[in-house]
Amino acid sequence: MQIEIDNGSGFCFGVTTAIKKAEEELAEGKTLYCLGDIVHNGMECERLRQMGLITINHDDLQRLRNVKVLLRAHGEPPETYELARRNNIEIIDATCPVVLQLQKRIKKQYEAGDGQIVIFGKKGHAEVLGLVGQTQSNAIVIESFDEVTKLDFSRDIYLYSQTTKSLDEFHRIIDYIQNHMQAGAKFQSFDTICRSVANRMPNISQFAAKHDLILFVCGRKSSNGKVLYNECLRVNPNTHLIEGPEEIQPEWLAQVETVGICGATSTPKWLMEQCQRKIED
Repeated sequence: MQIEIDNGSGFCFGVTTAIKKAEEELAEGKTLYCLGDIVHNGMECERLRQMGLITINHDDLQRLRNVKVLLRAHGEPPETYELARRNNIEIIDATCPVVLQLQKRIKKQYEAGDGQIVIFGKKGHAEVLGLVGQTQSNAIVIESFDEVTKLDFSRDIYLYSQTTKSLDEFHRIIDYIQNHMQAGAKFQSFDTICRSVANRMPNISQFAAKHDLILFVCGRKSSNGKVLYNECLRVNPNTHLIEGPEEIQPEWLAQVETVGICGATSTPKWLMEQCQRKIED
C-alpha cells in the first residue's frame, strides 16, 4: 500500500507565525494567555497547553490585569485592544497580515460614509467578529449565496469576504448583486480571499483524484477544513474526515492500494504523519 501526505496541506503562514510566537514566549518560562483557541485543532491546542499556554475567552479577559495575552491569526475587533489598554494587558499580536490589511480596508470604507458594508463570511467566526468590529457592528454578514437577497439593492453596496471563504461562491454573489443593483446605486466588490488558502482548492482536488482513499485530517470546528473536506468528497466519495489517527477504521483500508492524507490550514504536519504511522502499523 502506498501512503502519500499532501505537501500543500498544513498550517498557513498566519497560523505558523502565531504558534511560533506562542512557543517563543513559553520557551522563556513566561505565563502566556491566548484569546480563543490558537488554531481550530484540538490536538495542537493540547500540545501547546502542555507547554503552558492558557486559553481564555472574552469574559476571562475582562478580569485579567497586568498579564501577556496573545491574539491569534484570526484578528480581534478594536474593543479588545481598548480593554487590554485599560487592564494593562500586554498584547502579543499574531493577527495574520492578510486579515489585518482587510480590517484596515473595511474600517476606512466605514469611516468614508454611507452604503452597506457586506461581509461574505461565517457568522460568529473569530475573523468575522474582528471585521464587523471595524464598523461598530453595522456591517451585514452573509454566510452563503442564499442570503444575498436580503440586501437593499437601492443603496450602495461594498462587498468584502472572510479570507478563507470559497472563491467560486464569492463570484456567484458578485454576479447576483451586479444583476440586481438599482439605478443610481453603486456596487464595489473587493476580492479579499487569501490566495494561499484559495489555491488549495484546485490542488486538493487533484490530490483527492489520485488516490483510492482520502483521509482528511482536521478539527471539526475548522471553517476552512469544512470547505476543503467537501471538495475532497466531491472529487473522491471514498473520503473520510478524521481528527486524529485513533479514528481510522481498519475496514476503510480493505482493497485499497493508495491512501492520500491531507488537511486544512489548521492541521499540523505532525498529526498527518501520526495518521500515516497508524496505517503502517
